[in-house]
Amino acid sequence: MQDLEGSKFDAVLTDPVVPCGQILALHLSIPSVFFLRGLPCSFDLQAAQCPDPPSYVPRTFTDNSDHMTFIQRVENLVLKASESFLCNFAYLPFELLASDFLQRQVTMTDLLSHGSIWLKRMDFVFEYPMPLMPNIVFIGGINCGKKKTLPQVIVYMSMWYLYLQ
Repeated sequence: MQDLEGSKFDAVLTDPVVPCGQILALHLSIPSVFFLRGLPCSFDLQAAQCPDPPSYVPRTFTDNSDHMTFIQRVENLVLKASESFLCNFAYLPFELLASDFLQRQVTMTDLLSHGSIWLKRMDFVFEYPMPLMPNIVFIGGINCGKKKTLPQVIVYMSMWYLYLQ
């Protein structure tokens, strides 16, 4: 820890799924930049103080769209309530670790609320529309590899096929 404190880092780039990097950033009093796809139980939206109404934003794995029926909205609300309970239980060891290390009581939302910038590996075109805060930046496609261009023969064949239609 003394080596890290003496190094005078400018920021911590971390994935907040395992919040050890954020605990370190709080200890060193430096900003943190989160690089993630998303967090379970919408911890990312809670920590960034984004509105996340269950009647509007569908929960993960529900196959609901942003145009839900009344029954789907109720299902969404029940799922959000159960997520809260399960995720608080799952992240309890990290909360205890952070509380011991930082010498103060912290929750997972408290830890993540200190994130300066959220670099989300998703594309707004493919996600449901939802309100976001200005420090959340979409960087969709960053994990995509470059594709080889099609041979010219295939391009001409495709154009010929479309012409015949």
